[in-house]
Amino acid sequence: VVSFNLHGYNQGKVAIDEIIDKHHPDIFLIQEHWQTPANLYKLDVFDKYFPFCSSAMHQRVESGILRGRPFGGIAILINKELRHLTQTIYCSERFALIKIASLIVVCVYLPCAGTADRMLICEDLFSDLQSWLEKFPECSYVVAGDFNVDLSVSCPVSNLINAFCGVHTLTRCDSWFNVLHPTY
Repeated sequence: VVSFNLHGYNQGKVAIDEIIDKHHPDIFLIQEHWQTPANLYKLDVFDKYFPFCSSAMHQRVESGILRGRPFGGIAILINKELRHLTQTIYCSERFALIKIASLIVVCVYLPCAGTADRMLICEDLFSDLQSWLEKFPECSYVVAGDFNVDLSVSCPVSNLINAFCGVHTLTRCDSWFNVLHPTY
């Protein structure tokens, strides 16, 4: 499983191609592809993968002329060899959930600092996610993505995420490696 923030499809597609060629992940979680609903087809260009994706730009596109830079969007690319084991469960602009055999895979994109109602958005997202996970108690879980917070520093968002991980006995993979934590 690979999770990657593209910061735009046009900038990140080359990196996806390289990661696929080098590592052949079964599941590729993508955040910030920046595609409008009409352009989601662009995520269906990877020969050995099928996409499950959503755009965060529905309201912006529906409200008229597109102004400003594109934003958001999530996708899960799944190796086509797993298609017969894959069930799509849920997709919104901030998280997507699929089931592959007895594994639930969740791709998350949380709002960055400074976003209006950031904590409310995060609380709603994890409440929704909690409800979905309760429907699959027999499954194991992978929750990955762009959390837009340093999980090693105490703040309302990181505390919410770390508490969620504790309730579901999830392990933070970043703690396995000696990496520098970015400041958000």
